[in-house]
Amino acid sequence: MTILAGFSGREVVRRFKRLGYRLVRQRGSHVRLVHPNPAHKKLTIPLHKEIRVGLLSQLIKDAGVDIDAFLS
Repeated sequence: MTILAGFSGREVVRRFKRLGYRLVRQRGSHVRLVHPNPAHKKLTIPLHKEIRVGLLSQLIKDAGVDIDAFLS
């Protein structure tokens, strides 16, 4: 899982946007993303300098995306 280390919150948001998610709101340092397909879960991403590996892997799992799709 060290391949997921070093991603900032802004980079994570950018990558999920490429996967079809869109930003619906931001409150403070947290961004809320939704997918047009209601089968996908809503994601809340903190805009920290570095997202912890455990949180990022859970976000990827909640999005129903494999790690390779997220990294490409």
